[in-house]
Amino acid sequence: MQIRLILLDFDGTLADTRRANTLAYVATLREAGYTLTEEEYAAKYFGMRCNEFLTRYGIADPGERERLRLRKIALYPAFFDTVRLNRPLWEFCRQFRAQGGRVWIVSTGSRANIDNAMRHLGITVAGQRTGSTGAATSGAAGRDLTGADEAWLRTAGTATIDAGTPTHATVTPEPGEGPNGSVDGILSGADVEHSKPAPDCFLEAMRREGCTPQETLIFEDSEIGLEAARRSGAAYFRVTL
Repeated sequence: MQIRLILLDFDGTLADTRRANTLAYVATLREAGYTLTEEEYAAKYFGMRCNEFLTRYGIADPGERERLRLRKIALYPAFFDTVRLNRPLWEFCRQFRAQGGRVWIVSTGSRANIDNAMRHLGITVAGQRTGSTGAATSGAAGRDLTGADEAWLRTAGTATIDAGTPTHATVTPEPGEGPNGSVDGILSGADVEHSKPAPDCFLEAMRREGCTPQETLIFEDSEIGLEAARRSGAAYFRVTL
C-alpha cells in the first residue's frame, strides 16, 4: 500500500492530554464559582467540545460559555506537566516524513490549545511559525507500507505512553524544527463547516496535499474520530493510550 499522507488526531492519539484537559476545566469552573470534580468531568463530559460540555453542564448564557472557554485556554498550559507524547507513533511519523511523506494534525480541538500543547512537546509546523496552517503541496513521495510496518503500527496503536524503544531509528531534527520535529500542517475544528464524525476535516487535509483516500493513513482514538475516518474512505488505525 503506497501511503503519501498520515493524518493524526491530537488529543488521545498523538498525545495523552486527558488529565491536563480535565484539570484545566475543573480549575476554570471552580474559579468562576461552579462545582465540578475530576471524577464528574471524566464520567460525564470528557471528549465533548467545549461549548457542548458547558451547555450540558447547565451554562445557558453563550457569553458566559465563551468567557469560560477563553479562560480554560489560558489555564490549560499550567497543567502541561501531565501531557505525554505517544513516542512510538510519533517516531514512526518522523521516519515517514524523512522518507518524503507528509504528516498533518487533524483535530476537533481548539487551535490555540493544540498550538500550546505542541509547543510544550517541542513539535513545530514545518517551514512556518507555529500557529499557521499548512500550505497545499503536491507530489509527496510517501512510502510503501510493508507487512512489518503494519504489524508494528498495530502494536504502537495500543502502546503505553513513552513505553519501550521504537523499532524505527530516531530522526535528528532539521534546522528550524522543534526538538521533537515537525508536522506539515494543522487543521482544527474551526477550519471546516462540519466537525467529526463528518469526514470533512480529513478530506480537506487530503485536498490540500493533493492526496486520495487510498494514499492516506489516519490515526484516531475516539468513536467520532473513527467514524469520520471510516467515512473518509482512508485506511485507519485505532489508538488506545
